Amino acid sequence: MSGPLSGIRIIEIGHMLMGPYSTMLLADLGADVIKVEPPEGDIGRRISPHTIGGHNAYFASLNRNKKSIVLDLASGEGQRKLGDLVIGSHALLTNLRPSAIRKLGLTYTHLKRWNPQIVCVALTGYGLDSPYAERPAYDYVIQALTGIMALTGEPDGPPVKTGYSAVDNSAGIMGALGLVAKLLEGKGGQVDIAMYDVMLSQLNYIAGAWLNAREPARRMDRSAHPYIVPAQIFPTRDGWIALFITHDDFWRRFAQELGQGHWLTDPRFSTMDARRANRDLVLGEIEAVLKGEGADDLVRRLSALGVVAAGVETLEQALASEHTAARDMVAQVDCGGATIRVVGNPIKVMGAKEHFAPPPLLGEHDDLADGGHAA
Repeated sequence: MSGPLSGIRIIEIGHMLMGPYSTMLLADLGADVIKVEPPEGDIGRRISPHTIGGHNAYFASLNRNKKSIVLDLASGEGQRKLGDLVIGSHALLTNLRPSAIRKLGLTYTHLKRWNPQIVCVALTGYGLDSPYAERPAYDYVIQALTGIMALTGEPDGPPVKTGYSAVDNSAGIMGALGLVAKLLEGKGGQVDIAMYDVMLSQLNYIAGAWLNAREPARRMDRSAHPYIVPAQIFPTRDGWIALFITHDDFWRRFAQELGQGHWLTDPRFSTMDARRANRDLVLGEIEAVLKGEGADDLVRRLSALGVVAAGVETLEQALASEHTAARDMVAQVDCGGATIRVVGNPIKVMGAKEHFAPPPLLGEHDDLADGGHAA
C-alpha cells in the first residue's frame, strides 16, 4: 500500500472504537496494520444492526485497510505467535484495561525481549498507573467525569453528552500521534494515553480560565462562546444559522449588511469588549433582526463579505454536500459484489493515492501468524 507510512507494520489489539479508529487512520496512510482478535472477534463486529456484504457497518467504518488474525493471547501458543509478530513489527497499539494489558504481556517491558525497538501504545480510560486505573471507562463516563457533560446543553437543561463519540475519537487521534512521534524518535518504548487526560487537555482555555482567574466553566445559551459576542446559533425565518464574529471589522460588515448602522455608533455595540459586557442586549437585538431573514440567503450574503456564518445542517446534508464530494470524504469500498460506503480519511497527503480496502473477515489473514505473507 502506498502512503507516507508504507513499510511500517503495526499490531492492533483493540476493540470497538478508540483503538480501531487510531490504527485505521494509520492504515489509510499506508501502514500495514495487523488486527489481532480473540476467537470470538472484536465486539465491534456485532454492534450495528446493519450488514453489507457480510460486514457489520459499525465494524466496517473503523477497520478498513487492515488484516485480521485470530490469537488466543491467554495461551502459550498465542503468546509465542504474538512474539513472532512483534519481531517483525514497528509498533503495537491496544485499548484494553491496564490489568488486561499487563496480563496479556502487551507492554514495552514485556515485549522488548522480542524487539527492543517496538513502540507500545496503551489507550486506556485513566492511564496505566493512576488511582482510577482499573475503573471501567467508556466515552459516556469520561464525558461525565471531565466536565464535558456539565458544559454541554442549554443552561436550564440536564447535562448532555456530545452527539458523537468525542472521547473515543479524540483519544484515538492522540494514540496515532503518540505512536508516530515515538517512531520518529527512533527508540522503542511505552506511550501511555488516557481518555481522561485527553479530554482535560481539550478543555484548554476553559480550564485555564478557572486555574488562573477562578472563572467557573458554565453552559451557555444556544451554544454561545463565553468571550466572543456574537458567536452562537440564531433562529432565522426558516432555519438556524451559526454566527461567529471575532473582529470589529467583521462586525462592521455585518451591521452594514443588515442595515443596522446604530450598532456601529452605539458604544454598547461598537467594540468586542462592549459587546461582551452587554451580551444580553446585543444578542436580543441581533435575534430580532435575524428572525426576519432567510437562512440560506443570509449565509450567502454574509459569506461573500468574509463574515463567518453557516446553516446548521444535518449529518445527512453534510454527507451529500458538494464540499464533501470535492474532498473525497465519502468513499466506496468494494467487498466482492457489495459496496460499503465509508467516511474517508481527513489527512490528505500530496502525491499519495488513497486506497480503501475492505475490512478483514475474522481470521482472514491467519497465515501471517505462522510466518506467511498475506497480500
